[in-house]
Amino acid sequence: MKRIIVTSLFIFTLLFTITGCGVAQIKNVPTQPTLVEKPKKDVYKAIYRAGTSLGWKITKIDKNTLLGTLHLRSHTAVVTIKYSAKDYSITYKSSINLNYNKEQNHIHSNYNGWISNLEKGIRIQLDTL
Repeated sequence: MKRIIVTSLFIFTLLFTITGCGVAQIKNVPTQPTLVEKPKKDVYKAIYRAGTSLGWKITKIDKNTLLGTLHLRSHTAVVTIKYSAKDYSITYKSSINLNYNKEQNHIHSNYNGWISNLEKGIRIQLDTL
């Protein structure tokens, strides 16, 4: 019985260490082509629709830059979205309660899921234009 407990604790500790307590490398989306050049206002609309449908607040910063903010429970993620008629990119800007570690470039693993969903949503919206 004692051996089972010790083995279980060892396995739990190993799994806990491997998973990194739910942290991961920050996912940024490097420049992604729109595949077919579209009017810039349509790329903006695609990003806006995708973001707002997923709960992101999309704010225009300048003619080429948007700010995406997602509030979930006590967590906040903020990204910069650069866009043109030909491409777009998503870059981490800041966060609250997501265990961001600048030195290791780590953040809570849920953040990457939110960014992946945003990227997929943008791609879907661009494909419908």
